[in-house]
Amino acid sequence: MTDSVDGVRERAQRPEDLSRLVVERLNAGDVDGLVELYESDAVLALPDGVVATGIEEIRAAYARLVADRPVFQPGPQAPALQAGDLALTSSRLPGGTGATVEVARRQPDGSWRWILDQPNVLG
Repeated sequence: MTDSVDGVRERAQRPEDLSRLVVERLNAGDVDGLVELYESDAVLALPDGVVATGIEEIRAAYARLVADRPVFQPGPQAPALQAGDLALTSSRLPGGTGATVEVARRQPDGSWRWILDQPNVLG
């Protein structure tokens, strides 16, 4: 867990933090940490056109993804578009091969988690 202090993972204090945290946790192979970035009923689009709904499906998708230990690079991130407790986040993929788009919601503790995640809206 690269972003933990005393065994507690960093929480996204701003919607923009989510993109950084997902890349850090992907590169660390931290499936539990990745799952913590999502609400329990979140939806994650997968590259093969399948949709993972809920924490268990998202956990299984990330476990498959990090199994081969790929290395992920962050792309340029757009400022979050925020309306109350909802935020739209997006990043360009490195090399200009696509873009991500996500919807995050502020949690009762003030942190942010994704509820919708489309990792490659153009692909």
